[in-house]
Amino acid sequence: MASLKDLRNRIASVKATQKITKAMQMVAAAKLRRAQMAAEAARPYAQRMETVLSNIAKAVSGGPDAPVLLTGTGKDNVHLLLVLTAERGLCGAFNSSIVRLTRERAYALMAQGKTVKIFCVGRKGYEPLRRLFEKQIVELVELRSNKGVTFADAQAIADKIMAMFSAGEFDVATQFYSRFHSVISQVPTAQQIIPATFPEEQVAANDGAAAVYDYEPGEAEILTDLLPRNLAVQIFKALLENGASEQGARMSAMDNATRNAGDMIKKQTLVYNRTRQAQITKELIEIISGAEAL
Repeated sequence: MASLKDLRNRIASVKATQKITKAMQMVAAAKLRRAQMAAEAARPYAQRMETVLSNIAKAVSGGPDAPVLLTGTGKDNVHLLLVLTAERGLCGAFNSSIVRLTRERAYALMAQGKTVKIFCVGRKGYEPLRRLFEKQIVELVELRSNKGVTFADAQAIADKIMAMFSAGEFDVATQFYSRFHSVISQVPTAQQIIPATFPEEQVAANDGAAAVYDYEPGEAEILTDLLPRNLAVQIFKALLENGASEQGARMSAMDNATRNAGDMIKKQTLVYNRTRQAQITKELIEIISGAEAL
């Protein structure tokens, strides 16, 4: 049985941990609102960009002038997996859920005989994937020093991916991130970004549209300019979604940790009081027994 001093030290240690988790929860709650607003503000622009591109792509699909970012290379032998995770931990299953989705997709592609390459953004995704796919990892981008995610960060990542695609290093690119739904719900998501794909509901809406558009300059020229920009926009949207999801997951995780620490303190305090009472009772019995012996 632990001594009273050991129990006091244990209780003090848990109380110190509880203060840290409570402080981290409050910081995450303060950052969550700003991150959530940024993610929600980026969604309409990204969705509108996809709508415009789907309208134009419908006019040039199958044509000889269609950009390669829309039609692809005609092969799907080499897949690039863009994994977007956080730079820090202590946010529950946020990072591990994205890594798990990436790992499942990588194993499925490798089982089909495809070549898999991994582009990591964030240290917490790189570390577990390196243990399993060290040879497949081709790039690591860290945003630890950045105070906040900017479009320039997404543009830099998009430029590297475009350079790899232009050099013929892969055929299909898919990004993995966590879409923010609520504080307690973040949805791991896989989105193909090269060749460009569009949501089915947007395609269905475009099929039912009666309007006819005449583009100036031509559709192929517009797509040549907009598709690389759309790549950066989709990556930027994913980074913002990740930022909100990370803070929401950290807030929930630290709240649970604070509650668990409180429960542990109660249990340890109860054990401490019982042990202390047992020692006092034992000392009283010894004193009474000694007095009766005299």
